[in-house]
Parts: sequence; structure tokens; C-alpha cells
Amino acid sequence: MKPSRILPLIALTSLALAACSPKAQSEAAATANTVEADANATAAEAVSDTDAALGAAETRIDNVADVLGNKADRVADTADAAAKDLGNEIAE
Repeated sequence: MKPSRILPLIALTSLALAACSPKAQSEAAATANTVEADANATAAEAVSDTDAALGAAETRIDNVADVLGNKADRVADTADAAAKDLGNEIAE
């Protein structure tokens, strides 16, 4: 269940238990605190996982850019060499 759906249930349960014994109220509060802590931990883990995925994607994009840059340099060097060769043939 999503935390946004759990919290209203906790609120309703808390209201229903308001007339219960202090022990029941204490147990309900402890349960609510546990659920809240679990929801917060899950959200923090999701943020951490998302940050890690974005970091990995950024690294891969940087690597692809480096490879493409190197290939573009090689194409330019090959084109320059071909142009020089053609110029030499024309001059002869």
C-alpha cells in the first residue's frame, strides 16, 4: 500500500481507538509510529535508488559522448588525409 493510503487508515483507527483503554491506545500509537517509520524508510530508499540510477545514466552518457568525440576526430583525420592525398595526386 502507498503511504498516502495508509496514513488516513491510521487516523481513522486512532479515532476509533480513542475510547479504548490506555494500553490499546499506546499500542495503536506504537503501530502508527512503526508504519510511519517504514513509509519514511521506503521513501528514503526510493530516493537513494533514483539518485544511483541517475548517476549511472550520467556516467554512461559521458562515456558515449567521449566515444563519439573520438570517432568524430578519427573521421576528421581520415578526411584530412584523403584531401591531402587527392591534392598531391592533382599536383602530380
